[in-house]
Amino acid sequence: MNEEYIEIELEEEPIELCKLLKVLDLVEGGGQAKNLISGGYVGVNHEICTIKRKKLYSGDVLTFDGELFQLTLSEDATPAERPVIDETVTAEKAAPVATTEPAKNKRKRTKKPKVDEKTGRRPISFG
Repeated sequence: MNEEYIEIELEEEPIELCKLLKVLDLVEGGGQAKNLISGGYVGVNHEICTIKRKKLYSGDVLTFDGELFQLTLSEDATPAERPVIDETVTAEKAAPVATTEPAKNKRKRTKKPKVDEKTGRRPISFG
């Protein structure tokens, strides 16, 4: 599969996903950016991303409205180190805690529309 990327040069890293969409003029404002991200219309590194303030670094790939954007760091900028995620699981994290309270805030899953009526954009899919 031949994919063409639009190269985006960052002056500093990391940059938050919602801010990047605003800087690139892909959205009209921060509220629209956050709605599109939470709605599943934005991808990061070939996966749908619903984290509004996800930190992006050089080398990451942004997918939006059928376009691919490759993030690079300008020569003048100093690279930031990506945080290292400790994936060791402690006994406290692994064992669920039993509660007597009923579960709250359960969301019903609904099918997403093929085209969003407000933005006219289609959700992305990597399947």
